[in-house]
Amino acid sequence: MPSVPSKFLRLALALAIAFAADAASAQQATTEQTPPPQDTPYAGTVALSVNASDTAQGIFRVHESMPVKAGAVTLLYPQWIPGDHSPTGPIAMLAGLRLSANGKPLTWVRDKYNVYAFHVDVPEGVSSIDADFQYLSERADDASFEITDRMMSMEWSKVALYPAGYYTRGITFEPSVTLPHGWQLGTALETASTSGDTTTFKPVTFENLVDSPVYAGQYFKRVALNPGDKAPVYLDVVADEPKYLEMTPEQVAVHRNLVTQATRLFGSHHYDHYDFLFSLSDQLAGNGTEHHQSSEDGLGADYFTAWAENGSERDLLAHEYTHSWNGKFRRPADLWTPNFNVPMGNSLLWVYEGQTQYWGFVLTARAGMWTPQEFRDGLAMVAANYERNREGFQWRSLEDTTNDPIVARRSPLPFRSWQMSEDYYSGGQMMWLAVDAKLRSLTHDKHSLDDFARAFFGVENGSYVPKTYTFDDVVAALDSVARYDWASFLKARAYSLNPPLQDGLAGTGWKLVYDDKESEFEKAYDGRPESSRHLLNFTWSIGLTITGTGKVNDVRWDGPAFKAGVSTGATIVAVNGTAYSKDVLKDAITAATASKTPIALTLKYQGRFRTIPVDYHGGLQYPHLVRVEGTPDYLSEIIAAKK
Repeated sequence: MPSVPSKFLRLALALAIAFAADAASAQQATTEQTPPPQDTPYAGTVALSVNASDTAQGIFRVHESMPVKAGAVTLLYPQWIPGDHSPTGPIAMLAGLRLSANGKPLTWVRDKYNVYAFHVDVPEGVSSIDADFQYLSERADDASFEITDRMMSMEWSKVALYPAGYYTRGITFEPSVTLPHGWQLGTALETASTSGDTTTFKPVTFENLVDSPVYAGQYFKRVALNPGDKAPVYLDVVADEPKYLEMTPEQVAVHRNLVTQATRLFGSHHYDHYDFLFSLSDQLAGNGTEHHQSSEDGLGADYFTAWAENGSERDLLAHEYTHSWNGKFRRPADLWTPNFNVPMGNSLLWVYEGQTQYWGFVLTARAGMWTPQEFRDGLAMVAANYERNREGFQWRSLEDTTNDPIVARRSPLPFRSWQMSEDYYSGGQMMWLAVDAKLRSLTHDKHSLDDFARAFFGVENGSYVPKTYTFDDVVAALDSVARYDWASFLKARAYSLNPPLQDGLAGTGWKLVYDDKESEFEKAYDGRPESSRHLLNFTWSIGLTITGTGKVNDVRWDGPAFKAGVSTGATIVAVNGTAYSKDVLKDAITAATASKTPIALTLKYQGRFRTIPVDYHGGLQYPHLVRVEGTPDYLSEIIAAKK
């Protein structure tokens, strides 16, 4: 390699130092331009109006009028949204931004290092500025639609700019929305007035506005879930067609039971009123997002009309409702931030989401939305994943998966069982089952996780001001129920490799077994074989999950199909020379138990066909729970309705 003259090295070094100094100076200047949030009230009220009537093109048209003082002003577009656990505010969908004052345009500059910040110099004599822009919702055929010709879901964080330099709880907004003619809406916001198709809401802090989305639709129904209560709870349903709004008295009753069982569990409520914003659609995006006084819940159109076939989805409402206590009121300290552009920390999501997942299952059963058998079948599937399908615990801890919303942002993963993905949900659920079992064992069944829930989440009844907690607070609360080395117990499951997540089953008097018969609960996952949303689960046998169209969704790491060379993303076109169908694959797996011949999978991938022999002879494997004779049946006690 030829030598470089020293004078050029000196010149290059000087330029590098100068560039670094210039970048540091620019960074400092930018930082100074964007004031950090202060806990002081913002002077005046921001008027925000959103026209959401464009169902054909999915364009939300926004106008804001914001009181300001002359000088440098920074406007922020929300980036870190509570419940998303990641910096994914859709800034790319903001378009057409124009700022003006007294009818004259103002020039804005996007921050050099923070694309969510917009700087503007406000002239002397100006007391308010206007902001106009559009939020352009996704329109591709396979998009997660936020608006259709029959309904919409609108999150205020996507259609608002707010002033930097203040806590969001100190900024007051007066919001309004214009809907297509004849549509009705549901929201936790309180209506101030209605004029034509425009609804104006009472002034609210920006913190609470972002926490109060709007669902609206042509076909709308509201059902009171606790009639006569001082803190009313409503089921606000929008549907693709009127027939999907029809509910049987039994269906209404179990949804009312959910509210009853949750308030009996926690002994409190943390809302003045609560709205389940529930979309039933095969077009609008499915959803599940928590808010303090409402939740966004989205499932298929036939949730009520095909009730028996939709059992596997019924825990959604209980999960999001539980978040009003766990996640919104009691919140991990590193997840609370003063505004929506300060980074959040996710280290305790195994409490926030993991215990919520646990109570979501339990409350669904206690309410009668699941039978005891459906609950056990659902839990068996969760447990089987953590026995046979999470090889990633060899290199990652459960706590480390709390980084996944930031690292992976729910993008498709080629080998989920090895990479893992947000396992703080269901892995956390298994951990809290073990905690419940240990509490019952330590106290001879006198105390349980119910006591922890009431003591930890049920305090300050009626308050919806976030109350933060740390790991030590969780340990102390458990210790108040039953003295034990809870720090070590939790760390062994949340912070260690290969955590003992199965011991909760044994501790509650049950064990996991496998046979060749699918439970009715599991059959719900492949009830619509033509749909790419429904998965055919061969995870615990050949080591594959497959969409209804035959595409390989995931390959179990080190499972039979993986060792044979099957790749995620391939499409199975034939099995042993016969055109693929789920039944053909099932028959081949069953037949292989009496043969030494591998199962031949013909795959189409990257434009080519190839046949791969999979050497598996263990037959179909589906998980079930069975009782361990001679042990206390704590699991049945856990799901018994509270009186």
